[in-house]
Amino acid sequence: MSKAVIFFAPGLEECEGLLCVDLLRRAGVEVTIAAVGGSQTVTSSHHVNIVADALAEQVDYSAYDACILPGGIPGVNNLKADATVRKVCQDYAAAGKTVAAICAGPTVLASFGVLNGKKATVYPGMYGALTEGGAEYTGLPLTIDGNIVTGEALGAAIPFALALARLLGSAEDSDRVKKAIVYQ
Repeated sequence: MSKAVIFFAPGLEECEGLLCVDLLRRAGVEVTIAAVGGSQTVTSSHHVNIVADALAEQVDYSAYDACILPGGIPGVNNLKADATVRKVCQDYAAAGKTVAAICAGPTVLASFGVLNGKKATVYPGMYGALTEGGAEYTGLPLTIDGNIVTGEALGAAIPFALALARLLGSAEDSDRVKKAIVYQ
C-alpha cells in the first residue's frame, strides 16, 4: 500500500485538504495529516479546526511515497515558511517521488524550486509565481508532469485526488472511488 503525507498549515483551504485525505483513504492509500505550525490542531481559512495525525517535524518521511500541499490563504504562506515542508518537497522531487499541490499550493512548490522546467497549473491569477519559479503555466484544471501533480482550485479537487489515487494506487482503485462517490 502506498503512503502519502499531506501538510495542513494554519489557514489551509480545508475542502481541498480533507477531500484529498478522504478520497485517497477510500482508494486504499495510507494518508498522514502532518500539522505545520507547532500545534496538532490546525485552524483552516474558514475557521474549521482539524486535528492532524502528527506534527510535521515528528514524521519519518522516509516511509512515504508522496507529499501533498493544499491551498488556502494564509495556509500557503505558512507552508512556504516551514523548513520541514521545504525539505520534504525538495527531497521527494529529487528522488522522483510524487509531489502534489492544488490551488495556491503550487506557488509553494515554485518558491522551493521544485517546478523549474515543469508544466504546472495554479489558481487563476497566480501564474506569475509559477513562471518566476521556472514552470510553464498550463491553465488547465489538472496538470501532471512526471512526478509533479498540480490542480487549479477547489473545483478541481476531485479530479486532483482521483489522479493521485491512480498514481499511488491503481486505475482500478481510482475508478472504484469515482464510481462510489458517483462522480461523472
